Amino acid sequence: MKLIAIDLNGTLLNKRNQISRKNVEAIKTAQKKGIEIAIVTGRAHFNVQSILKNAGISAWIIGANGATIHDKKGTLLHAKSVKKGDAKEILDYFAEHNMYYEVFSDQVIYTPQNGRDLLTIEMFKLKNANPKVNLKLFQQAAERQYSQEKFEFVSSHLEILDKATEFYNLLGFSFYREKINDGWQHFEQRRELATASLAKHLFELTHSDVSKGCAIRYLAGKLNIQREDIIAIGDHYNDLPMFESAGLSIAMGNSIRDIKSCAHHITLSNDEDGVAHIMKLLI
Repeated sequence: MKLIAIDLNGTLLNKRNQISRKNVEAIKTAQKKGIEIAIVTGRAHFNVQSILKNAGISAWIIGANGATIHDKKGTLLHAKSVKKGDAKEILDYFAEHNMYYEVFSDQVIYTPQNGRDLLTIEMFKLKNANPKVNLKLFQQAAERQYSQEKFEFVSSHLEILDKATEFYNLLGFSFYREKINDGWQHFEQRRELATASLAKHLFELTHSDVSKGCAIRYLAGKLNIQREDIIAIGDHYNDLPMFESAGLSIAMGNSIRDIKSCAHHITLSNDEDGVAHIMKLLI
């Protein structure tokens, strides 16, 4: 193996949004043996840089579901942005449907000033409609979304179109499942766009040429690494293109069933240092 591509949320990060000591040691051991490490995530690269710095790790960063690739020093190697006209259409949709949203640009994540209030209202409306709803799970999902850095709050989505120079990833978030499904279905046939991720509470849109798999292939080409020398580790649907671009795919123990069925092997969960466990076996 020459390159290990590792997802972040639900994979390298545990439920406390931390990289465990064992995972840090496993990555450093691999790097000492000359193996390249790439963190491949839906998060913005500057958020990942902060996480890695706190853990004492230096690695390639593929951010925004493959829209950006930064080297170990933080220099941008490659990027693909949604066209401004397409970004406007997406933002118009978010605003019209009263959705919480995030737009990943070069150095900040744009989000509406009233976005968090919108999610709080959704939580309590759902709770009032069904007292059995676990409000704590909703709150945890929202807190994970808010845990990122460098948010810039805007009063109108039109502000973003004036301020942003790049639109790497546009994310819509709601606790109403029908809102997520409707948004995804509205854009899924657009040839200029790709649905980078469709999860329980969110969907993400990128340029049609963007995916974790495309980014892995681009990086591997720059490093002169063949597919059979790539290992991919992940836990969710947006990791499938990465699995397809690797010679060996590893699903986390906490992965959903569909992901496990597509992987060559299954490791322990993210709370059991699953990344370190499989890397130790392979290295």
